[in-house]
Order: sequence, then structure tokens, then C-alpha cells
Amino acid sequence: MATSTASTRTDGNTAAADASGAVAGRRLRVFFLPSFARGHLIPQTDLACLMAAARPGELEATMVVSPANASVIAPTVARAAAAGHAVRVLRCPFPDVGLGDGVECLSTAPTRDAWRVYRAMELVRPAHESLLREHRPDAIVSDVPFWWTNGVAAELGVPRLTFHPVGVFPQLAMNNLFTVRSEIIRRASSDVGAVVSVPAMPGNKEITIPVSELPSFLVQDDHLSSTWDQIKACQLAGFGVIVNTFVDLERPYCEEFSHVDARRAYFVGPLAAQQPSCSAVQRGGDGNAECLSWLSTKPSRSVVYICFGSWAHFSAAQSRELALGLEASNQPFLWVVRADGSDDSTSQWAPEGWEERVAGRGMVVRGWAPQVAVLAHPSVGAFLTHCGWNSVLEAASAGVPVLTWPLVFEQFINERLVTGVAAFGARVWDGGTRGERAKEAETTVPAEAIARAVAGFMERGARRERMEARAGELAECARVAVGENGSSWCDIHRLIDDLVQAKDSGLTPRQNNPVVIKEA
Repeated sequence: MATSTASTRTDGNTAAADASGAVAGRRLRVFFLPSFARGHLIPQTDLACLMAAARPGELEATMVVSPANASVIAPTVARAAAAGHAVRVLRCPFPDVGLGDGVECLSTAPTRDAWRVYRAMELVRPAHESLLREHRPDAIVSDVPFWWTNGVAAELGVPRLTFHPVGVFPQLAMNNLFTVRSEIIRRASSDVGAVVSVPAMPGNKEITIPVSELPSFLVQDDHLSSTWDQIKACQLAGFGVIVNTFVDLERPYCEEFSHVDARRAYFVGPLAAQQPSCSAVQRGGDGNAECLSWLSTKPSRSVVYICFGSWAHFSAAQSRELALGLEASNQPFLWVVRADGSDDSTSQWAPEGWEERVAGRGMVVRGWAPQVAVLAHPSVGAFLTHCGWNSVLEAASAGVPVLTWPLVFEQFINERLVTGVAAFGARVWDGGTRGERAKEAETTVPAEAIARAVAGFMERGARRERMEARAGELAECARVAVGENGSSWCDIHRLIDDLVQAKDSGLTPRQNNPVVIKEA
């Protein structure tokens, strides 16, 4: 398919678009606006490609991204274009927030500068609004932080949908906890060890969580706490909500979510499982294919895969404890270590001589690993994860049981789903206070605890077999969900049908945004 280049003026700046094919007059044009985080950018790109592939010739998907983030998704978009699917990239300038050239997402920003990325998500608003007014798409799918796209969608008279890369279980839990936020803050001020029950959750399982493990916006005032009501009001006022999950992973929470948190809910995941298998190595970056060859030298289900996502950081002290724990576990392992442009010498995060001692049994990948391909490899027997939603979903889809080590935001809530509700994983550590706020948590998990957890988890026995069986059941549910006439397959097609109907019937601004949202 031919490739053309167009340009648009966006608040005085030029944004280039790489377009696959000419724009058809009757084609449904959907614009996707992901936030500046790989865990949001990659699944939303998967969604765009999936929608274009579901209705070739009928739907054109456009990813609105900054230049550096465009390079992250370029291989996925190129494969879609080569397959004849209308997927475009529209480049929108990244706001000047004092970051270096090419630093345009949380995964490439130093921890101390993460706030600048969040500030960029606010400052990009005028450019996004100008771009949408200029191109006048038929529908807008925007990430949670871009709640204000409801207004421009109403102005244009087109549907606006929220995309959630996080599951419905943590969303419902945070929604319900927010209603008792004043009580949480009161208890946090007097008792760091206080434990709260999540109110009004469906199902027959009580969900409890220590205050120290709650997302910060529930415990103290920050930008998210001040905009939470706006985000939720816009979500409810919008056309609908798209969630990267599958129904059988989160029953009965999907049913509840459909009633209380969205006018229309579409559960379309796992999105990664619906991409061509040949794309798994390059999805989201330049994947290290050597690690897949290395895995092929190991026995079936023998390797522990360790990855803590693209932006959460460990201290050097904690990394060294993890290194020693993996060494003492005597288990084969594949460990992904974040490379963020700082001194990446092993001495910064592992004891002297460590790599030589574990050579052959362990492999370290610096930077980006092809996680979907790794989890699908038959040699991987367990996943030690931070419980980011993409990782939870990808493990369940691959049928790999997990060891949980949450670090920030909703990850501690996701852990409850993994270990208690869906029951295909276990905690690494129960020995101390955990949490994302350093003053409330013991920040270092000792090597001995890590070694004991990893070795014990990999031992054959009833516990291990039970979690493997459960993970296998979830993998089969995921396979059925994305197959023809499965729940996620049906929701993708229902989503497109609903958008086509809205276009043909002439959606009015009032239908898309029936409530007035006051800005802070």
C-alpha cells in the first residue's frame, strides 16, 4: 500500500502524518489519543490496528502521538499498513517541559522528572484540540488523562470514548475507595498500619488493603485527586468506555462496571493476543530476540521471567538484593533490567562477579524485552511481576502463573485480583510494610525472602499444580474470548457497529456530552 505524507498546523506547530492509503469518503475515521506512557501507548495502538483489521476498507484508524512515541509504534503500524489496513500516524509536538530531546514518555524520563511527563499531558491539550478541529474525525478514543476531549467531541458532534489500559477490578476498587477518601485520610494520619475494606464490590470476596498500599491520590491531595471527579464525569458523559480485559478474567466486575461506570462498555482484550504472532518480538520497541534463543536451551516451564515494567524504578540496594536472591534460588531466570541512559554497569545494581557466577543459568536483558513472546515460550514457568495491568493480562493470556511484587499506583489492587480472585499467583513477600510512599514502607525486600519465594514457587507440588491449572484455564478463556464470536471479538464488532450507526444517524453534541463539566 502506498504511503503519503501530509502536514497540519497545530497551535502554530507542524505535525506530520504518515498515512496508509487515501482517505475514503465513506470510511469511518477514528482518532486515538494515548497518553505518554508505553503501557498506554502500546495497547491503544493494538486496538487501533485491530479495529482497522476487523473492517478493512471501512475504517481508518489514526494514532495521534508525539514524534518519539511515533517511533515506538512504527513497526506495529507498518505491519498493519503492509497487510492492507488503514492505520495512520499523526505526529503532534511534545510540549516543552524541560526534558531532553526524544524524552517523551515515562519509560524514558528519569524518576525525578516523571512529573514533567504528567505536566506535558496537561499542556498538550490546546494542540490536541486544534488538531481534532482541523481533521474532524468521526470518533475520538482518548486516554483517561485526556478527559477534556469530551468537550471538543461535543463541539464536533462525534462520539468520544475513554480507553482504559487498566482492568475493571482496579477501576471499581478505586472508584469505591474514593467515596470514603476522607475516612482513609483520617485513618492514615493516625495509623500507618490501618487496613481498609473496599466498599460495595460485587461478588462474594471481601477485598481488604492496607492504607500504605493504596494509590497516593486516595491518601493525600495531588493532581489526580483534584481531577478524579472530572475524569469520572466525562467518562460517564461520553459515548462509552473501552477496556483492555476479557470478561472471564473479571467476572462479576465487568457486569458491575457496565452498570455504574460507562454508558456503553466494550471489553476487547487481551489486545496483545490479537496481534500477528510474527509481530511479538518488535511490539513496543526493539525486542531482544537473543533471549528467545536462550530460552530455547532451557527445559519446559523451568525459567522464572522477571520484569517490572517500563517506568517503575528500583533502588540500587533493592536490585542487588534481587540479584542475590535469584542467585540463591538456584532457578534458571531471565531478568529484564531497565536502561534509562544512566550508568548501566552491572556494579550499579548487582554484586561484583554476580553475572559470572550466574552465567548459563541466568540471562539479563537491558532495556526492552519482547514480553508477549517471552511469556508464550514453553520454557517460561513463572513470571515475577510488578502487577502492571498489561503484565497481569499477558500472563493470564499465556497461562503463566505469577509471583507478585507491586510497586506503585493500582498495582497493589491488581495483586488482589491475581492472588485472591483469579487465583493464579502468589506474593513474593509478606514480611513487612509495603507501599509506594517511602515513609510508609520498608523499601528493601531481603535476598533471603526472594530466594525462598522463587525456589518455593517453582517446586513441583499441589500448590504449584493448582496455580498452573488455573493459569491454563484463564489462557483458554482468553483464547476463546478473542476468537470468532468470542466475547472480546463480539465487543470489537459491536463497538464499530455502534460508531458507524452514530455517524450515519448524526450524533449531536448533546448526545455525546449531556452534562456540564466544571474545570478546576
